[in-house]
Amino acid sequence: MEIKIKHTSENFKTFRAEKVKSLFNAENGHTWEHTANLPIEDEGWQIGLIVGPSGSGKTSIGKQIWDSGITNLTEGWNPNLPIIEDIAPSKSMNEVTSALSAVGLGDVPAWLRPFKVLSNGEQFRAGLARLICDAPNKVIVDEFTSVIDRQIAKVGAAAFAKTWRKGNGQIVLLSCHYDIIEWLQPDWIYDTAEARFSRDCLRQRPTIDLKIYQVSGSAFRHFKPHYYLDLPHPVAAQYFIGIIGDEPVCHLAVTPLFTAKAYRATRLVVMPEWQGIGVGTKFLNAVCQYHLDGNGRCGHKYPVFFHTSHPQLCGALRHSSKWIQTGAMLYGSNKARCAKSINKSRASRGKNTKEYSSSGYGGHFRAVQSFKYIG
Repeated sequence: MEIKIKHTSENFKTFRAEKVKSLFNAENGHTWEHTANLPIEDEGWQIGLIVGPSGSGKTSIGKQIWDSGITNLTEGWNPNLPIIEDIAPSKSMNEVTSALSAVGLGDVPAWLRPFKVLSNGEQFRAGLARLICDAPNKVIVDEFTSVIDRQIAKVGAAAFAKTWRKGNGQIVLLSCHYDIIEWLQPDWIYDTAEARFSRDCLRQRPTIDLKIYQVSGSAFRHFKPHYYLDLPHPVAAQYFIGIIGDEPVCHLAVTPLFTAKAYRATRLVVMPEWQGIGVGTKFLNAVCQYHLDGNGRCGHKYPVFFHTSHPQLCGALRHSSKWIQTGAMLYGSNKARCAKSINKSRASRGKNTKEYSSSGYGGHFRAVQSFKYIG
C-alpha cells in the first residue's frame, strides 16, 4: 500500500515571507509532500503503530489507510449518562465492566460518572474500553496516549494491547510518543520521521520491579481516595504496600482470624496509573504467600481468605491455580431478611418503620465472592 500526501498553501509574497525564502532557501515552503509505503494488506497482524513528531503526516496517512476514517476516543459520549450506561448499551453488564477493568479503569466510582467529568487518564481508558466493547473489524485511532501522563500512557497501552489481542480486529494507532512502543508491542511500526516501515518489531517489555514492605496503618491515607468501600479498620491488622521505583502503587491489610486459624486480606488498592497489567494480583499473591509460609502475625502457616465484588478481580482469582473459591453471597438476596434488617436499623435510630416494612433490596445490591489462597 503506497500512500502519497501533498499539502499546499498560498505562496505568500509578503516582505517577511520573501526574506525567509531568500535567507533559508525555502522557496517551496508552501508545499509539503510525503510518500509512505505500508505493506499491510495481509491479515496476519492485529496492532500497527504510526509514530512520529507532530506535523510529520501521521493523521494524513491514517485517513487514507481504510475507508472507515479515523476514530476519536473522546467523541460520541452522552454528557447525561454515566459511562457504565454509555458504553455499549447492547452489551451485557459483565462485558462492559470486564472491558473497563481490562484497560485499567478499575475505579468503580468512576463508572458512575459521565465521560466529560473524568480525568484525562480516565477518559483515555474509558475510550479504550468502549473500543474493545464495540470490537470493530478495522479501526484507526489518532492521538493515542497524547494528552495523558506518560506512566498512565505506557501501562494503559500494555493493558489495551493484551485485551485487544483476544479478538480478531485490526487497529492502527497514531501517536507522537515513542515511549509506548515497548509496552504496546505492535506487529508493525511506521516512523514518519524516517519514512521507515518495520515488522517483527517486538521489543522486550520493561520489567517491573515490585518491592513489598510492611508498614504502619497510617500509610493507608495515601490510598484511601482510591478505596471506594466504607469499612471499619480491620482488627489487629498488618499493613503492606508495594513500591515500584520510589512510587507506592498498591496496598493491602491482613488481619488474623484467630478462631478459624486463618487470615483475612482486605483493603486491596492499586493506584489508577498501574491498573490493568496484573500488578495487583501479583502483589496480593506475594503477601498471601508470605502468610502461608508462616511469617504473619500468628506465627503459623495459616491460609488467607479474601472477599471481593470486583468482577475482573473475581475472574482473575477464579482462573488462578493459587486460589480456590469458597463461596459467593448476593447481599440483599433475601428481600424479607433485607427488609427486616432495614427496619431494625431504622428502629434503633428512633425512626418510623411502618412504611418500610415490606421493602428490601431483593438481590440488587452486590455479589461478594470469597476466595482462599492455597499457594
